[in-house]
Amino acid sequence: MEVQSTQPSIRGGMEQFTGDVWYDPIAQGEEPSRIRVSIVRFAPGARTAWHSHPVGQTLHVTEGRGLVQSRGGDIVEMHPGEVIHSSPNEWHWHGATPTHFMTHLSMLEADDQGTSATWGAHISDEEYGGTAKSTN
Repeated sequence: MEVQSTQPSIRGGMEQFTGDVWYDPIAQGEEPSRIRVSIVRFAPGARTAWHSHPVGQTLHVTEGRGLVQSRGGDIVEMHPGEVIHSSPNEWHWHGATPTHFMTHLSMLEADDQGTSATWGAHISDEEYGGTAKSTN
């Protein structure tokens, strides 16, 4: 058993995020595991750019209200306790609603080359402002 010390929070980079985003790495697997787990906190209006993950991604919303969208799909509002899975190489974005903070656990794996995400364009204000469908 190994007890690991808490790592400092990391501010999300402007290349991948719009708005104020912070994340805390929780776990990074050692070979043969390639799992990566982080707590990600989004301020109101903050969001990721379009991105995909070669082995997929699972989000577990822990607090607040968020938005998520797969390319070509509807914008869906996320709530605490909900789990969202993006399939391998599925382009998507996620973030907080305009009026609420949102925190989620992000769980993903890197591929054989160590790549865990491919990043694309930022979400425009027009795209972000679309009508969200509630999961409740």
